[in-house]
Amino acid sequence: MILRTLLDRYIFTELLAPFGLSLGALCFVMLTRELLRLVELLVSKGVGLWSVLKVFATLLPSFLVLTLPIAGIIASITAFGRLSYDKELVAMRAAGLSLYRLTQPVLLFALSVFTLTLVLSQWGQPWSSVNLKKVALNLLRDQLVLALERGTFNEPIPKLVIYIPDSGSGQAASGIFVSDERSPDEPRIIVADDFQVLMDPEHEQVALRLVNGVIHSRPDIVDQYQQVSFTSYDLKMSLNQSGYAATEERPTYASIHAQLVASQWKDTQALRRLMEYYKDLAFPTASLVFCLLGVPVGIVSKRSGRMGGFAVGVLIVVAYYILNIACEFLVTTLWISPFAGAWMPNGLFALLTVWLFWKMSYE
Repeated sequence: MILRTLLDRYIFTELLAPFGLSLGALCFVMLTRELLRLVELLVSKGVGLWSVLKVFATLLPSFLVLTLPIAGIIASITAFGRLSYDKELVAMRAAGLSLYRLTQPVLLFALSVFTLTLVLSQWGQPWSSVNLKKVALNLLRDQLVLALERGTFNEPIPKLVIYIPDSGSGQAASGIFVSDERSPDEPRIIVADDFQVLMDPEHEQVALRLVNGVIHSRPDIVDQYQQVSFTSYDLKMSLNQSGYAATEERPTYASIHAQLVASQWKDTQALRRLMEYYKDLAFPTASLVFCLLGVPVGIVSKRSGRMGGFAVGVLIVVAYYILNIACEFLVTTLWISPFAGAWMPNGLFALLTVWLFWKMSYE
C-alpha cells in the first residue's frame, strides 16, 4: 500500500514539470502579440505598469482555457514517454501493477486540469470579457491624459492629433488644437480655449469636452469651407477607434433558439452560436480526454523525448481542431446537429484513448 502511494506521488510529480513548462511556453507564444502591445503602452505611450499588469491579468483566463488542454496532453506524453524509455514502466509492471492502476494519478491530474479549464471557461472568460472593457476604457483615458502634454503633438488614438501650446515663460498656457481625421470624408481642425476629460462607461467612450472654440471643416466639395463656433463641444473616442476591441455581447441561449425556430433551423450563424454554447462544456471535457490519451501515446513514442512529446501533443491538438472545423462545416450544411458537432471530436478521441489503452495493456 505504501509502495503504491509512493508510486502515485512519483508519477504525479513527473507530470507537473512538463505541464508547467509547456503551459508557460504556450501562454508566452499566444500572448506574444498582446505582450508587444503592452510593452508599447508601457514604453512609448507612458501608461503605468499597474495598468499594463491589469490588462495582462484580464487577458490571461481566455488564453489559459486554450493552453491548459494542450499542456495536459504534453505532460502525459512526456512523463510516460520518459518512464517507458528508462524502463521504469517495465519495473512497475513487473511489480504487479497494471497499466490501469498506473493511470490513477494521471486520472487525478486530468480531473484537476478539467476542473480548472471548466471554471475558467464558465466563469473566468465572462469575467474577463466584462472587466476588459473597463480596463481598456481606463487605458484609453490614461492615454488621452498623457497625450495632453504641453508643447508636443500627440496621437492618443489613430488619426486624432492633439496639441496644447506651452507658454515657456512661467505663465499658465491656455488653448488646445485638435486635428481629427477619423472621418476621411470630412477632416476637421478644432481650436478651443479650454478642455476637460470625461469618461462614459455605459457607452464605452472617453470624451474631451472643449470649451469656447471653433470647428474648421471642409466638406467633400472642392470650393466649400465651413466654420462653426461653439461654447461646449464633446469630442468622443470609443474603444473601437482606440484599437481596444470591445467584446461582443454574447446572445442568450433562448434568443439563439428563437432565431433558429424562426429560420426553421437553417440560420448558419445561429447554428454556429448554438454549437459554441455546447462547446462550453465539451472543450473542458477534451482536456480530460487529452490527459488520458497521453498515457498510451507516450508509451508508443517513448524515444521522442521532451521536445518530441511537445511536438506529438501539438499534432494531436491540431488534429482535434481540424476535426472541430469539419464538424462545424457539417453543422452549417445541416448534416449533423450542433450538439453532435460540439461533442463528436471528444467522442472520437475518447474511443481512440480506450483502444490504445486496451492495446498497450496487452503488450
